[in-house]
Amino acid sequence: MEVRNVDNSSPAATSPAASAKQPKPPSNPVDTAPVSRRLQKELMALMMSGDTGVSAFPEGENIFSWIGTIEGSKGTPYEGLTYKLSLKFPLDYPFKPPLVKFETPCFHPNIDQCGNICLDILQDMWSSAYDCRTILLSIQSLLGEPNNESPLNSYAATLWNNQEDFLFLTPIINGILSFFRSSNTFGPFVGSSSITDYRKMIHKQYVS
Repeated sequence: MEVRNVDNSSPAATSPAASAKQPKPPSNPVDTAPVSRRLQKELMALMMSGDTGVSAFPEGENIFSWIGTIEGSKGTPYEGLTYKLSLKFPLDYPFKPPLVKFETPCFHPNIDQCGNICLDILQDMWSSAYDCRTILLSIQSLLGEPNNESPLNSYAATLWNNQEDFLFLTPIINGILSFFRSSNTFGPFVGSSSITDYRKMIHKQYVS
């Protein structure tokens, strides 16, 4: 019987299983430079705008992740309070909106207990012409002028029409949300001499 030597190094001798194990060539990396330049320009424009009660800065060295702050406008239930927000910009920004959430609990008709925001320009009405400044100012305006026809918090929407009750319950509910979000438990509340002092006490404890 004739014995033949088989050259296993031949391409024809390579098994399908072996071919499947071959690493695939890396995909082309996403060019983030244009988005980074855009965000840097937005940051500079926001810093130079002089707008009252809104600010935002990148979180560390990551230009795609920002921390923003919004102060409640005068004449609203949120006057004198400061809220922290997170802004996560996608790689295809500004063609898609950033993911914006309240990190400070906020009892509001258009904000749920997890900090999600119901605002049209962050969803189907987004335009690439908008920027971070537009977003922050729109959210600041939303605090005093909620859209009760599209609430994320139906109880807050119902209560909004009674501003006296809303002013009284807002700091208490914000305090409950703070305890729940930080430790998943409910804790005792210590009152103060007035509703305003109590409101500021809670926010000083959880915002700072």
